[in-house]
Amino acid sequence: MVFSRTPVTLAQAGQLPLWRRPIALLLLTAVAMPIAFSTWSALLNNFVIEVAGFDGIDIGLLHMVREVPGFLAIGVIAIIIFVHEQVLALSALVLLGVATAITAKFPSLGGLLTITMLSSIGFHYYETVNQSLQLQWLEKLRAPRVLGWLVAAGSAATLVVYLTIVATWKAFDLSYNTVYMASGGLTALIALSAFIIFPRFEAPNPQTKRLILRRRYWLYYLLQFFAGARRQIFVIFAGFMMVQKFGFEVQEVTALFMINLVANMVFAPLMGRAVGRFGERGALIFEYTGLIAIFLAYGGIYYFGWGVVLAAVLYIVDHLFFALAFALKTYFQKIADPADIAPTAAVAFTINHISAVSLPLPLGFLWVYSPGLVFVAAALIAACSLLLALLIPRHPAPGNETVLSRLTAVRPA
Repeated sequence: MVFSRTPVTLAQAGQLPLWRRPIALLLLTAVAMPIAFSTWSALLNNFVIEVAGFDGIDIGLLHMVREVPGFLAIGVIAIIIFVHEQVLALSALVLLGVATAITAKFPSLGGLLTITMLSSIGFHYYETVNQSLQLQWLEKLRAPRVLGWLVAAGSAATLVVYLTIVATWKAFDLSYNTVYMASGGLTALIALSAFIIFPRFEAPNPQTKRLILRRRYWLYYLLQFFAGARRQIFVIFAGFMMVQKFGFEVQEVTALFMINLVANMVFAPLMGRAVGRFGERGALIFEYTGLIAIFLAYGGIYYFGWGVVLAAVLYIVDHLFFALAFALKTYFQKIADPADIAPTAAVAFTINHISAVSLPLPLGFLWVYSPGLVFVAAALIAACSLLLALLIPRHPAPGNETVLSRLTAVRPA
């Protein structure tokens, strides 16, 4: 069966061998993406400091450029008019792999900005469409548990990458170019193989192929905005702190990432069960409350001179909360019109990246002035998210999108 010539409905896909079903494709891409992206992330801070000579402003600029394609993810709506979502997801994954493979060949600010832009287009367009496909292909009752397992699978793939880096970086005196080429090339190869292995799956609900902004999704939009701000501060400055303040080397940063991944493999499926049992409201309240404490403790490292052990523990715990990110996905899945999933995924990515594009550079300047203030700002952002999470109803559904919905609903005469 050839992928490009044989569309298969989700009902028909149930008759295929397990290794050719939609869940298998989601699992394969969940493994493939982190191979390139996690390698890029693990080496980035050391690469830009040791080879490119970056400071806080440069790293802020790099991440601002990296987030521009996420801000433009709304363009997915136009592309899926002509390109099937599954084809677009795999094509974007190939681009991510190829761009990652050639990263070390451009060790200058201009070169890194260009290559980062290309890899970011691949990453963000893949993530946008992948989120849409997950919500279209997974049943609502099973979605939290399956998403938890997909997170765990991605964590397992990343763990293999980190173990390989830790075991071989010094033993074989590897270069940045060798590691980037190997990881990016493998991701591209897996994505190309998926074109051949899997048929094109057709979801039962045709997706609306135009821009959609619905008033009843307003809480989801706001939560996405603050989630983008929180993610940027962790991704950019928590890791940068470990290298700049505490002098972590490549293998030490990678070992820290590796601990995170083991924890994610264990806790992500459990968190999926917890979201299914206690609901998105409880999961997100727990996440944002914990983040406030973590970011304030990060600030204490600078203001009170707390040491590297606490910083490493906070980094691990902070990363664990990312496993709860799928609670936002399942909240939207429960309140959404099925035809709105693809266009709203694109809109949500754009909203998420408004903060992701606008914050890195000013926070880079703030970092130069006072790193502790960056984490105080992060605690305030988490507090805003907490207040919004309190508006999620215990059982979200169309017509019951927020706890305020019953107050604005039209009452019968």
